[in-house]
This record gives sequence, C-alpha cells and structure tokens, in this order.
Amino acid sequence: MTRLLASLVLLCLLAPAVGGAPAGFVEPAKKDKCPVCGMFVARYRAWLAEIVFRDGGYLVFDGAKDLWRCYFDLKRYAPARNPDAVLAVFVTDYYTQELIDAAGAFYVLGSDVYGPMGKELVPFAQLRDAQEFMADHKGLRVLRLGEIRDELAELE
Repeated sequence: MTRLLASLVLLCLLAPAVGGAPAGFVEPAKKDKCPVCGMFVARYRAWLAEIVFRDGGYLVFDGAKDLWRCYFDLKRYAPARNPDAVLAVFVTDYYTQELIDAAGAFYVLGSDVYGPMGKELVPFAQLRDAQEFMADHKGLRVLRLGEIRDELAELE
C-alpha cells in the first residue's frame, strides 16, 4: 500500500510536466491586454502568444503578429522592459493548439485565415504543417524568425 501511495504521489507531481504548458509559461489572467492593440487576450486562446521575463513578468498577445511587433520595438510597447531580460517567447501552434517556442517556429505569411486582429502570422512547430497550411489556405510563404521583421508591413 505504501509503495502504491508513493507511486500515485509521484505520478501527480509529474503530470503537469507531461502535456501541460511549457516551463516558464504564465497563464494569462482575464484582465491581461495585448500591449500592441489593447485587446483582452484570454478569450483568444487559439492565438495566444507570450513573452516571459526573467523576473517573472510577462506580456501576452492575441497573435504572433503583435508579439513580434512588440518584441522588435520593446521600447515603444513596454518601455520598462529590457530585451536582455527575456526568458522565453511562446506562440500557439495553429494545428495542435499547443504552446511552442516562438523562435523555432515556422510562420505562414498571408493566408485566408484571419486572427483576432485580421491578417496574422500563423505559427507551426513543424515545417511540413506550415507548408500544408500554406497550400490549403493560399499562404504566400513560410517565414523563420530572421525574416519576420521585414514582413510585418505585409500584415497591415
């Protein structure tokens, strides 16, 4: 019985790490607003994006487009924040609806799928998913992080 109880306790402790939110992610509160557009973010879970800072602070967004706008111009959208203090950046994979590392994601530019603020960068963890989505939804091209800054104007 003691061994069974110990196994159950261990299983409960490990459960959040399996299939849950990635380490560092902060669940947005209902009152959290996107610093770029001002929309309440919690109601747009399918498009959720987030920057987490080393001090435990965070910024949440209603899509990858606003996340990268803020990230590339932190002085404008979050003047009290320093880019060197960024711990993690997350976006939501369009197909799996799981949070993924934003820096390693593949983003489809220009498609017939719109986010809460209209035209959106649609994120994917896997290149093949991004390519499939692009073909199915009239996307223009797949971008990586190094290409996003120059393409944000396309999303106006």
